[in-house]
Amino acid sequence: MSSTLQMTELYDNALLGILQHVGNIQNFLQVYFGFLYRKTDFYRILNSPNDRMGFPPGVAEKMVFKTFKMFDQIAARDRERAAREMELRERAEKEAPPPVEEVVVESEQEVETVAEKKEEESENATPPSGAQAPPLKTEPVGKELVPSSTGRQATPSSETALTDCGQAQFQADPDSYNGAVRDNYSWSQDYTDVEVRVFVPTNVIKGKQVSVNLQPGSIRVAVKEGETDRVLIEGELSHKINTENSLWSLEPGKCVLLSLSKCGEVWWSAVLKGEKEIDVNQINRERSMASVDEEEHAVLDRLTFDYRQKLQGLPQSHEMKVHEMLKKGWDAEGSPFKGQTFDPAMFDIPASAVQL
Repeated sequence: MSSTLQMTELYDNALLGILQHVGNIQNFLQVYFGFLYRKTDFYRILNSPNDRMGFPPGVAEKMVFKTFKMFDQIAARDRERAAREMELRERAEKEAPPPVEEVVVESEQEVETVAEKKEEESENATPPSGAQAPPLKTEPVGKELVPSSTGRQATPSSETALTDCGQAQFQADPDSYNGAVRDNYSWSQDYTDVEVRVFVPTNVIKGKQVSVNLQPGSIRVAVKEGETDRVLIEGELSHKINTENSLWSLEPGKCVLLSLSKCGEVWWSAVLKGEKEIDVNQINRERSMASVDEEEHAVLDRLTFDYRQKLQGLPQSHEMKVHEMLKKGWDAEGSPFKGQTFDPAMFDIPASAVQL
């Protein structure tokens, strides 16, 4: 899981280069999901408590669908806003007053005559039957996004039931994966981020109906009811967050989604201090391969390669490295093996004998 609401242009040039190279969206998606298959644990399934990497069955699919629906809703709102602005512009153009007639005069007498005529027309004029269209107004969106429609609006009875269930049930739901469900919110986490879904009433559909305050050590989420705010969640965080990389969004009528960036690489046992904690020994505490740096990634790739080679009875990476060195001297002048076919089976090479 990552912060699915980050709409950034940081990677646009790299992604555009890939898209231009492969030629179409279908091939681009194959490149993207192929990367997830080869370099991450996205397609690994956690089938038993002993499995240390991957996701429970169905969770990866939900992550993909949730991200698709998020941007589908954003695109739908963009289309609606564009159509609404076009309608207002067309209405304003139809109801706009006619252009002022330009009158050219050549003497003071003509000026007085024109002024008297305009005054007479003004006195005899009747007001138009239709009101002029109001000016087009736009409101700043700020950090509000309109994402996925897959968020869950829990009822009081279902919230209580989920709050009392075990960690195994929390692990099966992407909204509470490595986290839990509480009375008014659910939360999940990975190695670097925490995602909190604060349930809102169904009539809360616009960002201006919500008040969100994210501080390094605390959070506050409220909905506006007239002149007052009804607080949904407020308190001191169990760990510090990086507010520059944290953001929030509204899933209309469902929840306020908080994407909190951890300051430290630590597994949280609760979102707020003083609330019920989870047992972090019962969650998947392995780092996602997407968060591993290049050097660690290379080690993991080599170990995976060696494991597959061993299952097939083929040379492992340390053996292959020695074989390459031995081949150079196999046919050298003075070698007793000159002219013979190189046979790697003649050598038993322990992994400790090679510096990789």
